[in-house]
Amino acid sequence: MRPVEPERFRDVMGHFATGVTVVTASGADGPVGMTANAVCSLSLNPLLALVCFANGARTLKVVRDTRRFGVNVLARGQEDLARLFASKRPEAEKFADVLHTVHDGIPVIEGTLAWVGCTLEQLVPGGDHTIGIGSVTAAEKAPERDPLIWYRGEYT
Repeated sequence: MRPVEPERFRDVMGHFATGVTVVTASGADGPVGMTANAVCSLSLNPLLALVCFANGARTLKVVRDTRRFGVNVLARGQEDLARLFASKRPEAEKFADVLHTVHDGIPVIEGTLAWVGCTLEQLVPGGDHTIGIGSVTAAEKAPERDPLIWYRGEYT
């Protein structure tokens, strides 16, 4: 076996199809959000969800401070939202034209497939990311539609 370089690892793991989400929180300066696909349910008893934050993510700082976050599951056709929240644009610009409400202090993006609200339980170092584990406090879904999928570096 040859050593695995980061580029190779990314390429190989790109063959694992994932859903696409926007993780949101509210801070002193307003709502923040980031696109994430490293998200999953972690436990049913107790109800826990897991989100991986890039260590430099502005959303991570707000989640660390407020101890709250939401996971908005994107639907097919919401690639523009995924790209917007993956960008480095100022947070106020990201949310300027995005319809959302606030549920228990967490921004909920309108028109998504589903939404989960969490209270942060733990942050765990994970290389260039930080793993956030949240206790689920809310879970809502919209009428059935197809999800937005990330596969081999593209939305599908």
